[in-house]
Amino acid sequence: MGNRTDEIRKRIARRKRQRQIQPRQAFFELADEEKYGGQSVITYDGYSNKEESHPLFRQEIFLFKIFFSVCLVLIIAILFKNPSSHLEPVRSFVKSTMEQEFQFAAVSNWYEKQFGKPLALLPKEKQHKSNEGGHYAVPAFGRVLESFKANGQGVMVETGKEAAVEAMNEGIVVFAGTKDKFGKTVIIQHADGTESWYGNLGTISVKLYDFVEMGKAVGKAMNNADNTKGVFYFAIKKGDQFIDPIQVISFE
Repeated sequence: MGNRTDEIRKRIARRKRQRQIQPRQAFFELADEEKYGGQSVITYDGYSNKEESHPLFRQEIFLFKIFFSVCLVLIIAILFKNPSSHLEPVRSFVKSTMEQEFQFAAVSNWYEKQFGKPLALLPKEKQHKSNEGGHYAVPAFGRVLESFKANGQGVMVETGKEAAVEAMNEGIVVFAGTKDKFGKTVIIQHADGTESWYGNLGTISVKLYDFVEMGKAVGKAMNNADNTKGVFYFAIKKGDQFIDPIQVISFE
């Protein structure tokens, strides 16, 4: 009888120990990959469940952005449809904001300072360096035919026949085409907010939104009437005002 009682007590003690060990075993249970010597791989397959969201995408924020954008468009449409004079200051502000050129070069320069060059994987000869020393390249050497005082915008320069016209500083092409009074024209936006204009060109060798390094040819000067010399227009614009290029660059 005593042996029977001892056996029952041992069974009860064994069951208690098993109940205490089982939760720990479940907690430290290895994944199948780890059982056979591999490493456990974390994936986002679990987020395919409709009830769970991907950690890089939040649906409520995405929908809010769409809703906000639609509301903004409707509000602007109502502002311009409503003839009330009280809304004129707001309409003027929206017009001036939309007409302002986006500062591509300034944003690109800020990005490089904050996060490094986005084209760092390119070969070294294709990577550009910002002009922090304030030195500028001469678009093309020659003689000034028409001064800044004569037209209040830029200068006309006489140079060699079919001479290459080069960018005075690095920047982004914001215009490449034909302009009234200037013919074939290239406008480059620089990181300091200024623009350099190259007009009266015979040919254009850059495209819109190209990044242009300092000293790179943007086109060729147009030949004069007797095809003995080349002539091109050059201007520097800061904000809404043109400044005398001779204050920055000497052509002769």
